[in-house]
Amino acid sequence: MNRRIIGLSLVFMFGGSALLVTWVYLSSENHFHSFALPPPFTFEIPNDNAAITRGDHLTRTRGCRGCHGEDLTGQLMWEFAVAPNLPELARNQSAATLEAAIRHGIDHNGRAMYSMPSYNFVRLRDADIADIIAYLRSQPVMQVELPGTPLPWSIRWDIALGTDFAIAAIIELVPALKRDELTDGGIARGEYIAMTTCNECHGLSLHADTPWDDETAPSLIIVSAYDFENFKTLMRTGVALGGRELEMMSGVARSRFAYFTDQEIIDLYAFLKDMIARDNEKLSSGQP
Repeated sequence: MNRRIIGLSLVFMFGGSALLVTWVYLSSENHFHSFALPPPFTFEIPNDNAAITRGDHLTRTRGCRGCHGEDLTGQLMWEFAVAPNLPELARNQSAATLEAAIRHGIDHNGRAMYSMPSYNFVRLRDADIADIIAYLRSQPVMQVELPGTPLPWSIRWDIALGTDFAIAAIIELVPALKRDELTDGGIARGEYIAMTTCNECHGLSLHADTPWDDETAPSLIIVSAYDFENFKTLMRTGVALGGRELEMMSGVARSRFAYFTDQEIIDLYAFLKDMIARDNEKLSSGQP
Protein backbone atom coordinates (compact mmCIF):
# COMPACT_ATOMS: atom_id res chain seq x y z
CA MET A 1 0.00 0.00 0.00
CA ASN A 2 2.73 2.41 0.95
CA ARG A 3 4.62 1.59 -2.24
CA ARG A 4 1.50 2.21 -4.30
CA ILE A 5 0.96 5.62 -2.66
CA ILE A 6 4.59 6.52 -3.18
CA GLY A 7 4.38 5.42 -6.81
CA LEU A 8 1.24 7.45 -7.47
CA SER A 9 2.80 10.45 -5.76
CA LEU A 10 5.82 10.20 -8.02
CA VAL A 11 3.62 9.93 -11.10
CA PHE A 12 1.68 13.03 -10.14
CA MET A 13 4.85 14.89 -9.19
CA PHE A 14 6.71 14.16 -12.40
CA GLY A 15 3.58 14.57 -14.48
CA GLY A 16 2.91 17.94 -12.89
CA SER A 17 6.51 18.99 -13.45
CA ALA A 18 6.29 18.05 -17.12
CA LEU A 19 3.10 20.06 -17.51
CA LEU A 20 4.71 23.05 -15.81
CA VAL A 21 7.79 22.89 -18.01
CA THR A 22 5.60 22.60 -21.10
CA TRP A 23 3.49 25.58 -20.02
CA VAL A 24 6.55 27.74 -19.34
CA TYR A 25 8.10 26.89 -22.71
CA LEU A 26 4.92 27.39 -24.74
CA SER A 27 3.98 30.59 -22.91
CA SER A 28 7.41 32.12 -23.42
CA GLU A 29 7.52 31.07 -27.07
CA ASN A 30 4.05 32.52 -27.60
CA HIS A 31 5.38 35.83 -26.28
CA PHE A 32 8.38 35.76 -28.62
CA HIS A 33 6.12 35.10 -31.61
CA SER A 34 3.45 37.64 -30.67
CA PHE A 35 5.04 40.65 -32.38
CA ALA A 36 4.14 41.62 -35.92
CA LEU A 37 6.88 42.14 -38.47
CA PRO A 38 7.39 45.79 -39.51
CA PRO A 39 6.68 46.89 -43.09
CA PRO A 40 9.46 45.63 -45.38
CA PHE A 41 12.51 47.88 -45.48
CA THR A 42 12.89 48.99 -49.11
CA PHE A 43 15.54 51.71 -48.83
CA GLU A 44 18.27 51.14 -51.39
CA ILE A 45 21.51 49.79 -49.94
CA PRO A 46 24.45 51.83 -51.29
CA ASN A 47 27.92 50.49 -52.01
CA ASP A 48 30.01 53.66 -52.26
CA ASN A 49 32.94 54.44 -49.98
CA ALA A 50 31.17 57.30 -48.21
CA ALA A 51 28.26 55.06 -47.20
CA ILE A 52 30.57 52.28 -46.04
CA THR A 53 32.64 54.75 -44.01
CA ARG A 54 29.48 56.14 -42.42
CA GLY A 55 28.33 52.60 -41.65
CA ASP A 56 31.65 51.85 -39.97
CA HIS A 57 31.27 54.99 -37.83
CA LEU A 58 27.73 54.03 -36.84
CA THR A 59 28.55 50.45 -35.89
CA ARG A 60 31.34 51.71 -33.65
CA THR A 61 29.61 54.67 -31.98
CA ARG A 62 26.30 52.82 -31.54
CA GLY A 63 28.01 49.92 -29.81
CA CYS A 64 27.66 47.00 -32.23
CA ARG A 65 31.16 45.84 -31.33
CA GLY A 66 30.31 45.81 -27.66
CA CYS A 67 28.11 42.74 -28.16
CA HIS A 68 29.22 41.30 -31.49
CA GLY A 69 32.96 41.60 -30.88
CA GLU A 70 35.61 43.94 -32.22
CA ASP A 71 35.58 42.19 -35.61
CA LEU A 72 31.76 41.76 -35.47
CA THR A 73 32.04 37.98 -35.86
CA GLY A 74 29.93 37.32 -32.78
CA GLN A 75 30.42 36.18 -29.22
CA LEU A 76 28.67 34.79 -26.16
CA MET A 77 27.18 37.42 -23.85
CA TRP A 78 26.06 36.89 -20.23
CA GLU A 79 26.59 33.14 -20.66
CA PHE A 80 23.33 32.70 -22.57
CA ALA A 81 22.94 35.30 -25.35
CA VAL A 82 24.81 34.59 -28.57
CA ALA A 83 25.47 37.74 -30.61
CA PRO A 84 25.74 36.47 -34.21
CA ASN A 85 28.39 36.98 -36.87
CA LEU A 86 27.20 40.24 -38.48
CA PRO A 87 29.16 40.20 -41.78
CA GLU A 88 27.96 36.64 -42.40
CA LEU A 89 24.38 37.51 -41.43
CA ALA A 90 24.41 40.60 -43.65
CA ARG A 91 25.48 38.52 -46.66
CA ASN A 92 22.90 35.80 -46.06
CA GLN A 93 19.85 37.86 -45.11
CA SER A 94 17.81 40.52 -46.90
CA ALA A 95 17.96 44.19 -45.98
CA ALA A 96 14.37 43.93 -44.70
CA THR A 97 15.32 41.09 -42.36
CA LEU A 98 18.35 42.99 -41.07
CA GLU A 99 16.34 46.17 -40.49
CA ALA A 100 13.68 44.23 -38.58
CA ALA A 101 16.40 42.92 -36.28
CA ILE A 102 18.20 46.24 -35.82
CA ARG A 103 15.23 48.57 -35.30
CA HIS A 104 12.49 46.21 -34.14
CA GLY A 105 14.22 43.35 -32.35
CA ILE A 106 12.74 40.59 -34.54
CA ASP A 107 15.03 37.92 -35.99
CA HIS A 108 15.09 36.23 -39.40
CA ASN A 109 12.56 33.63 -38.18
CA GLY A 110 10.04 36.31 -37.23
CA ARG A 111 10.72 35.70 -33.53
CA ALA A 112 11.36 38.55 -31.12
CA MET A 113 14.83 38.58 -29.59
CA TYR A 114 15.38 38.77 -25.86
CA SER A 115 18.66 40.70 -25.72
CA MET A 116 19.00 42.83 -28.88
CA PRO A 117 18.78 46.49 -27.70
CA SER A 118 16.62 47.66 -30.60
CA TYR A 119 15.01 50.35 -28.43
CA ASN A 120 18.34 52.12 -28.84
CA PHE A 121 18.19 51.91 -32.63
CA VAL A 122 14.51 52.31 -33.46
CA ARG A 123 15.00 56.03 -34.23
CA LEU A 124 17.91 55.45 -36.62
CA ARG A 125 17.15 56.97 -40.00
CA ASP A 126 16.60 54.79 -43.06
CA ALA A 127 19.79 56.11 -44.67
CA ASP A 128 21.84 55.19 -41.61
CA ILE A 129 20.35 51.69 -41.48
CA ALA A 130 21.26 51.31 -45.14
CA ASP A 131 24.81 52.50 -44.48
CA ILE A 132 25.21 50.04 -41.62
CA ILE A 133 24.09 47.20 -43.88
CA ALA A 134 26.43 48.45 -46.63
CA TYR A 135 29.34 48.41 -44.22
CA LEU A 136 28.56 44.95 -42.87
CA ARG A 137 28.28 43.55 -46.39
CA SER A 138 31.63 45.09 -47.30
CA GLN A 139 33.44 43.19 -44.55
CA PRO A 140 35.13 39.82 -45.12
CA VAL A 141 33.19 36.86 -43.80
CA MET A 142 35.22 34.90 -41.26
CA GLN A 143 33.87 31.58 -40.12
CA VAL A 144 33.65 31.52 -36.33
CA GLU A 145 32.08 28.71 -34.36
CA LEU A 146 29.60 30.13 -31.87
CA PRO A 147 27.90 28.15 -29.10
CA GLY A 148 24.25 27.23 -29.24
CA THR A 149 23.15 28.32 -25.80
CA PRO A 150 19.47 27.99 -24.79
CA LEU A 151 17.60 30.75 -23.03
CA PRO A 152 17.72 30.04 -19.28
CA TRP A 153 14.56 28.63 -17.78
CA SER A 154 14.60 31.35 -15.14
CA ILE A 155 14.07 33.91 -17.92
CA ARG A 156 11.42 31.79 -19.61
CA TRP A 157 9.65 31.51 -16.28
CA ASP A 158 9.59 35.28 -15.82
CA ILE A 159 8.33 35.77 -19.37
CA ALA A 160 5.60 33.17 -18.84
CA LEU A 161 4.53 35.04 -15.69
CA GLY A 162 4.59 38.39 -17.52
CA THR A 163 7.35 39.87 -15.36
CA ASP A 164 9.91 39.94 -18.18
CA PHE A 165 9.69 40.47 -21.93
CA ALA A 166 11.44 40.55 -25.27
CA ILE A 167 12.91 43.90 -26.33
CA ALA A 168 10.25 44.22 -29.05
CA ALA A 169 7.71 44.87 -26.29
CA ILE A 170 9.16 48.30 -25.45
CA ILE A 171 9.98 49.63 -28.91
CA GLU A 172 6.82 51.74 -29.02
CA LEU A 173 7.68 53.35 -25.67
CA VAL A 174 10.70 55.15 -27.12
CA PRO A 175 9.76 58.82 -27.66
CA ALA A 176 9.77 60.15 -31.19
CA LEU A 177 12.38 62.71 -32.18
CA LYS A 178 11.01 66.19 -31.56
CA ARG A 179 13.57 68.54 -33.08
CA ASP A 180 13.80 69.63 -36.70
CA GLU A 181 17.30 70.11 -38.06
CA LEU A 182 16.09 72.87 -40.41
CA THR A 183 15.02 75.01 -37.45
CA ASP A 184 16.97 73.59 -34.51
CA GLY A 185 20.27 72.80 -36.23
CA GLY A 186 22.85 71.26 -33.93
CA ILE A 187 20.30 70.65 -31.18
CA ALA A 188 18.33 68.38 -33.53
CA ARG A 189 21.50 66.58 -34.57
CA GLY A 190 22.37 66.13 -30.91
CA GLU A 191 18.93 64.74 -30.15
CA TYR A 192 19.42 62.16 -32.89
CA ILE A 193 22.74 61.10 -31.40
CA ALA A 194 21.35 60.93 -27.86
CA MET A 195 18.25 58.99 -28.84
CA THR A 196 20.25 56.42 -30.81
CA THR A 197 23.09 56.12 -28.31
CA CYS A 198 22.52 57.36 -24.77
CA ASN A 199 19.08 55.85 -24.17
CA GLU A 200 20.57 52.37 -24.15
CA CYS A 201 21.61 53.00 -20.53
CA HIS A 202 20.07 56.30 -19.43
CA GLY A 203 16.42 55.51 -20.08
CA LEU A 204 14.03 55.56 -23.01
CA SER A 205 13.67 59.35 -22.76
CA LEU A 206 17.13 59.88 -21.19
CA HIS A 207 15.60 60.47 -17.74
CA ALA A 208 16.51 57.13 -16.12
CA ASP A 209 13.12 55.76 -17.20
CA THR A 210 14.25 52.22 -17.93
CA PRO A 211 11.77 49.35 -17.80
CA TRP A 212 14.19 47.27 -15.73
CA ASP A 213 14.37 47.54 -11.96
CA ASP A 214 18.10 46.89 -11.76
CA GLU A 215 19.23 49.65 -14.11
CA THR A 216 21.12 52.43 -12.33
CA ALA A 217 22.38 54.83 -15.02
CA PRO A 218 21.25 58.31 -13.96
CA SER A 219 19.06 60.77 -15.80
CA LEU A 220 21.12 62.86 -18.19
CA ILE A 221 20.20 65.97 -16.26
CA ILE A 222 23.52 65.08 -14.64
CA VAL A 223 25.17 66.83 -17.59
CA SER A 224 24.13 70.13 -15.97
CA ALA A 225 27.23 69.72 -13.79
CA TYR A 226 29.55 69.63 -16.81
CA ASP A 227 30.90 72.53 -18.80
CA PHE A 228 31.74 71.71 -22.40
CA GLU A 229 35.42 70.97 -21.86
CA ASN A 230 34.68 68.54 -19.03
CA PHE A 231 31.96 66.91 -21.12
CA LYS A 232 34.33 66.54 -24.06
CA THR A 233 36.92 64.97 -21.76
CA LEU A 234 34.34 62.47 -20.55
CA MET A 235 33.37 61.55 -24.11
CA ARG A 236 36.95 61.27 -25.33
CA THR A 237 38.65 59.61 -22.35
CA GLY A 238 35.96 58.27 -20.04
CA VAL A 239 37.27 60.41 -17.18
CA ALA A 240 34.45 62.07 -15.24
CA LEU A 241 34.46 65.18 -13.04
CA GLY A 242 37.06 64.97 -10.32
CA GLY A 243 39.17 62.57 -12.37
CA ARG A 244 36.79 59.71 -11.54
CA GLU A 245 36.36 56.40 -13.32
CA LEU A 246 32.70 55.45 -13.75
CA GLU A 247 31.67 51.80 -13.57
CA MET A 248 29.96 51.65 -16.97
CA MET A 249 30.39 55.01 -18.67
CA SER A 250 34.19 55.16 -18.65
CA GLY A 251 34.64 51.97 -20.63
CA VAL A 252 31.77 52.77 -23.00
CA ALA A 253 33.18 56.25 -23.67
CA ARG A 254 36.61 54.88 -24.56
CA SER A 255 35.28 52.11 -26.80
CA ARG A 256 32.44 54.02 -28.49
CA PHE A 257 32.13 57.74 -27.81
CA ALA A 258 35.81 58.49 -28.36
CA TYR A 259 35.02 57.93 -32.05
CA PHE A 260 32.47 60.73 -32.20
CA THR A 261 33.61 63.67 -34.28
CA ASP A 262 34.18 66.99 -32.55
CA GLN A 263 31.01 68.29 -34.18
CA GLU A 264 28.98 65.35 -32.87
CA ILE A 265 30.17 66.05 -29.34
CA ILE A 266 29.31 69.73 -29.75
CA ASP A 267 25.83 68.84 -31.01
CA LEU A 268 25.21 66.24 -28.31
CA TYR A 269 26.20 68.68 -25.58
CA ALA A 270 23.99 71.41 -27.09
CA PHE A 271 20.99 69.08 -27.10
CA LEU A 272 21.51 67.85 -23.54
CA LYS A 273 21.89 71.38 -22.18
CA ASP A 274 18.78 72.46 -24.06
CA MET A 275 16.88 69.42 -22.77
CA ILE A 276 17.88 70.29 -19.21
CA ALA A 277 16.84 73.93 -19.68
CA ARG A 278 13.43 72.84 -20.98
CA ASP A 279 13.01 70.41 -18.09
CA ASN A 280 13.77 73.20 -15.63
CA GLU A 281 11.25 75.50 -17.33
CA LYS A 282 8.55 72.82 -17.01
CA LEU A 283 9.45 72.25 -13.38
CA SER A 284 9.30 75.94 -12.54
CA SER A 285 5.94 76.32 -14.28
CA GLY A 286 4.46 73.25 -12.64
CA GLN A 287 4.10 71.30 -15.87
CA PRO A 288 4.34 67.49 -15.71
